[in-house]
Amino acid sequence: MEQLTEHDIRTAFLNCTKGEAKRLNIPRDLAEQPWDELDFLGWRDPQAPERAYLVVELDGRPQGLVLRSPGAAAWQARRSICSLCVTSHTGGVSLMVAPKAGPAGRQGNTVGAYMCSDLACSLYVRGRKDAGAGGRLHESLTLEEKIQRTRANVAAFIAKVLD
Repeated sequence: MEQLTEHDIRTAFLNCTKGEAKRLNIPRDLAEQPWDELDFLGWRDPQAPERAYLVVELDGRPQGLVLRSPGAAAWQARRSICSLCVTSHTGGVSLMVAPKAGPAGRQGNTVGAYMCSDLACSLYVRGRKDAGAGGRLHESLTLEEKIQRTRANVAAFIAKVLD
């Protein structure tokens, strides 16, 4: 993924108003992100941990989603698998819910998926971040195939939000 600017990120959101996108908290460490190893940029709002954001480059342009998840107290300590990167965690997967784009979202319709709580899927897939014992399931897929699967899963989630 190419490095994104704050402007790129704020204009990428598909399921919130321009005003909401203008007010959201962008990561302060954008320049330090491992851009070459990211399939998408994901982060939690440090001032409101139940809010999370995901920005990915699809069709040659950044596309972003506003997400909601339960607070840290609601995370369960059972082993779960992220639906994006297929990494297994104990207590490190959360249900992330995105309001649908357009009129459906304004009516309160949402789409949800279980995702890595820290949205660091790209780093787990590449072995740059440790999900703990049993975090990576044994698979016969190559690293490139796992990366492609993660990208496809993110694109499918965004398509559900836009549908």
